[in-house]
Amino acid sequence: MGHGGGGAMSAELVENVFAPAFGGLVLAALGDSATLPVGGERIAFSTDSFVVRPLFFPGGSIGDLAVNGTVNDLAMSGARPLWLSCGFILEEGVEMSVVGRVAQALGAAARTAGVEVVTGDTKVVEAGRGDGIYLNTAGIGIVPDGVDIRPQRARPGDVVIVSGEIGLHGVAIMSVREGLEFGAAVESDCAALNGLVEAMLAVAPDLHVLRDPTRGGLAAALNEIAAAAGVGVVVQERRVPVPDQVANACAILGLDPMYVANEGKLVAFVPRERADAVLAAMRAHPLGAAAAVIGECVGEHPGMVVARTPLGGTRVIDLPLGEQLPRIC
Repeated sequence: MGHGGGGAMSAELVENVFAPAFGGLVLAALGDSATLPVGGERIAFSTDSFVVRPLFFPGGSIGDLAVNGTVNDLAMSGARPLWLSCGFILEEGVEMSVVGRVAQALGAAARTAGVEVVTGDTKVVEAGRGDGIYLNTAGIGIVPDGVDIRPQRARPGDVVIVSGEIGLHGVAIMSVREGLEFGAAVESDCAALNGLVEAMLAVAPDLHVLRDPTRGGLAAALNEIAAAAGVGVVVQERRVPVPDQVANACAILGLDPMYVANEGKLVAFVPRERADAVLAAMRAHPLGAAAAVIGECVGEHPGMVVARTPLGGTRVIDLPLGEQLPRIC
């Protein structure tokens, strides 16, 4: 299970098994999506699979995740998402009404994101060999001229901005899966971020890095960027927006909000001279209203992420080994 958690074990699997087997310079970049030249255009291409349990949760469903997850992977390359494929893997015995609910949610999410499902596939496995419904979506988008967003472009001096409160998706999934209550209802932040990215690019087409901190949370995303660019990252812990219900849940369960998954947030590395304009554009968008500057990119300790604590100390934020909360997407 740890190999699917988006942490160090996942990275080892990709680097030691998949990358050597597949080869190729495009794959070696290990971005959220591949950017490819086609004629006179550049396209972004990504694929993702979804095995969340339960299928429906506060704030969304596996159908919403399937659209938003792939749309967001494309948007993290600065692309304008256009088309999706969708594969349904159904377990024998799952109610047709459940399949219909998931399909309706997926279609509604696609329309909200401004993308079209243009092709698909259906498979059925024997009872006991699945978990109701698994989904796979692949997506294609167009990258505008002059946009070059990838983890290798992080530079010392960049300002690190997160688009809002972290940890909501992971805690929402856990609360319904385990029947836990944390004093207030927790809803997933599941959302398509392509509109927010367009607003950011309108004021700063030279954005350096975008990443959506899903599996492994904000900690994994920052570590992946630091490693790819060979830079250090310093986070001011008190500036990281953590909602009370997430903080309470993590305190009770011994979790760190930095490692809890999100499905509607992004982290951006922005040239310092563009930071104020980008932050204002984000806060003017509904999905970036709580955006905050949380740190900066530095030349010291390359490949390492450290946090300055409210008490004035420093702690290292490592890449997680596996996943604190499995099956969250």
